[in-house]
Amino acid sequence: MSVKSQIFGIFVGLLIGVTGVTAGQAAEPAGYRVYATNERSGTVSVIDGTSGTVVATVPLGKRPRGLRLSPDGRSLFVALSGSPVAGPGVDESKLPPADKSADGIGVLDLQTLTLTRVIRGVSDPEQIALSADGRQLVVASEDSGQAIVLDAISGKQLAALRVGSEPEGISVSPDGRHVYVTSEGEQQVAVIDIATRKLAATLKVGERPRFTAFSPDGSRAYISCENAATIYVVDTKRLAVTGQIKLEGLLVRPVGSVVSADGSKLYVAAGRSGLVVAIDTTTGKPVGQVAVGARPWGLALSPDGSTLYSANGSSNDVTAVDVASLQVKSRIAAGESPWGVVIGPWPLPAR
Repeated sequence: MSVKSQIFGIFVGLLIGVTGVTAGQAAEPAGYRVYATNERSGTVSVIDGTSGTVVATVPLGKRPRGLRLSPDGRSLFVALSGSPVAGPGVDESKLPPADKSADGIGVLDLQTLTLTRVIRGVSDPEQIALSADGRQLVVASEDSGQAIVLDAISGKQLAALRVGSEPEGISVSPDGRHVYVTSEGEQQVAVIDIATRKLAATLKVGERPRFTAFSPDGSRAYISCENAATIYVVDTKRLAVTGQIKLEGLLVRPVGSVVSADGSKLYVAAGRSGLVVAIDTTTGKPVGQVAVGARPWGLALSPDGSTLYSANGSSNDVTAVDVASLQVKSRIAAGESPWGVVIGPWPLPAR
């Protein structure tokens, strides 16, 4: 064997030792999947992030809306509700009765794409959050005006806190210390201390608060107030509102939001306008917008931050947007009334 052949053999051996790839075996490229709940279809659309195609549609139950990944990325928790769909101003006395047997938190195994269990005991759950260790599940119970804290494994109720009427958006701060719960009916946000399961503060904000997004360092929270067409900025250390970002434009009503990994941009789904608006977080000024579809609601960013996904409830699709240019890359047909969207790793991490 020549010296060159020996050197090449040593190099290949070292490479195999480092990567774990054996002869004839190619490493599976790292990717991601996009999961979008379809409120009226009762399903979740599973989208391959690389190809932009739907790889599965999984039945979940009635009215899947809020959804969260488990910390290990292997399970998806989804809020399910038997309450009838009702928009603002609807006469609820004319709606069909709620099917309380359908209320619960569905747990989807992302490896097999099977619904493994449904956690019961929460009335009309709309959105959910998981503690950083994945042990506590905090649920916005829309019709009871409470945030319900559950043991994520056993489903046992650990606490129930009054947070204001029609609670919806529920998010955990990056440091894992607090859960922010918006109250649509009372123009406020309840901040819950996860360790003590007690109310830490109540923040007064604008009309119909929806979602809370955080800066990556956790120093600021951005609360979208739909009917006020305003984003309220919160100093999370002081637990105090410190600013407002007013959005202009016909039917621009902020709902879902997400912050870029470097914290420089806040992306806001502007509801009935069909737009996603990009906001410079330093100046508090909008710096761009893109038409994504009818009634965009939930938003999520790809792991590398290059692609923004919006769930468009009235056009029954998910739009992929190139963040750098704010141009639509593709529109992916989903189920009926896409509501929320999250992104998880694929292939799944090892146990």
